[in-house]
Amino acid sequence: MLGTLSAALDVRQIPSEENASATVEGDISEIDDVLQIRAIRIAYQLSIPAGKREQTARAMETHADKCPAYQSVKNCIDVSWTVVITEIP
Repeated sequence: MLGTLSAALDVRQIPSEENASATVEGDISEIDDVLQIRAIRIAYQLSIPAGKREQTARAMETHADKCPAYQSVKNCIDVSWTVVITEIP
């Protein structure tokens, strides 16, 4: 999902290459002797130019709809995300 978010930021002239990162954690359960991913939590960290919060918010709102990975698992794995945004002058 970070790749899709980065592309959405880049389109909005918000450079993502060195300014976007994510920490990911998840929950795995064993059901009938089979391991299954039950939840994925993504914590994005974004550094954006001052004055780009509105464009960043729009990228955050739409990135999941455009992400092939999220679209593939959204109905079977609980995926959630948070974001911490730091404005850089």
